Amino acid sequence: MDRRTFIKQTGQTAAAAAATSAFSINALGANEKITLGFMGIKDRGYWVAQRFAAKPNVNIKTFADLDPRVFEERLKGIEDICGKRPQPEDDFRRMFEDKDIDAVVIATPDHWHALGTILACQAGKDVYVEKPTAHSIWESRKMIEAARKYNRVVQVGAQSRSGPYMQEAIEYIRNGNIGDIHFARVHNCKMRTSIGKKPNEPVPDGVNYDMWLGPAKERPFNENHFHYAWHWFWEYSGGDIINDGVHQVDLLRWCLDKDYPNSVYSTGGMHFFHDDQETPDTQVVTWEYDNLTAVFEQTLWAPYMKKTPWEDRDHDILPNWPFNGTRIELYGTKQRMHVSRHGGGWEAFDADGKQVAVGQGRHPHEPHFDNFLECIKTREKPNSDIEELHLSTLLCMYGNISYRTGRRLFIDKKTEGFVDDDEANGYVKRKYREPWVVPEVV
Repeated sequence: MDRRTFIKQTGQTAAAAAATSAFSINALGANEKITLGFMGIKDRGYWVAQRFAAKPNVNIKTFADLDPRVFEERLKGIEDICGKRPQPEDDFRRMFEDKDIDAVVIATPDHWHALGTILACQAGKDVYVEKPTAHSIWESRKMIEAARKYNRVVQVGAQSRSGPYMQEAIEYIRNGNIGDIHFARVHNCKMRTSIGKKPNEPVPDGVNYDMWLGPAKERPFNENHFHYAWHWFWEYSGGDIINDGVHQVDLLRWCLDKDYPNSVYSTGGMHFFHDDQETPDTQVVTWEYDNLTAVFEQTLWAPYMKKTPWEDRDHDILPNWPFNGTRIELYGTKQRMHVSRHGGGWEAFDADGKQVAVGQGRHPHEPHFDNFLECIKTREKPNSDIEELHLSTLLCMYGNISYRTGRRLFIDKKTEGFVDDDEANGYVKRKYREPWVVPEVV
């Protein structure tokens, strides 16, 4: 499809969206199955698809992906779960045009999240989009505009928002039990593997590499810029603070009940890995609020720091806190509190180090998916609504922009950009490659 055809079809889709969305709000009956399509099914998309496929109220109709090599195994896997094989599709836009599809799951690289979500909203589809919300501050805000304009449910894959144990922890904090919080710390520590160094090479047969690049600048094909390794390049993502740390940062912001910080400062670097990746393996971010300092700490080379293991996530087991690499620590004037991300629960300690409160819980991915499906029918805002996760993603983006500029930045809370800093504001909106442009008016 050429540029002129793409722009024309996008405009037609947007023009028809109001009528489409008005119809689909009440189109589903209480017992009717919800039909889903998936945009991106290599890794995370397939994992999510397997969970949805196991739900009796879901029908998965279409898998859209740009790499034909991934289809067969995943199509068969879904058929084995639910008895029905999804249709493969190499152009997500045809999937968006399918009136049988109620909602789409977007599990693409980050640089496709915004445009995919906006086009889906314009087509009258509800959206489950993986974290982070977007690649840049500006386009993340445009996703909110599209969701509101077309009255779409847009849930972000921040599962902890649907965890009963987290909701209990929030209530414990809001009731004043730990006192005034003046310091908080987020951990994002683990052992990742090196991606090594790889040469450019021909595009694999069948891969639509031009569409995969989408809004990103044109460059030769390289496996280290493709499946999963794209996380570690600025053109497509923002490193592990955006990839994984955003989960904990979202919990931090929820616990603190904060939105925009006054300032941000980040430092770090590539201290361990010596390979192709651009984003830091070691990073510290400090956000300053009124009477509060919050810190993010990341190390991607620490084998003794681990995420909560699956055997703990699926049982009511508290983490081994000193070596839990994704915990949040809250320091109140009355108590100190530890919160776990992947289930595992939370604990509060008094001034004598005595445990005074505890909450246990399991990984809430299933409740999170169920919340999305329920909101498709009720039209209520989901637990991790796009606007809430936009604000959490901003904190990570602010950290990365400070890291890249090398200085403390002051936040302009009206524009979501920065005060008197042209270089920093240059990162607020990316440069788009035609025709894959997020429009000013969505």
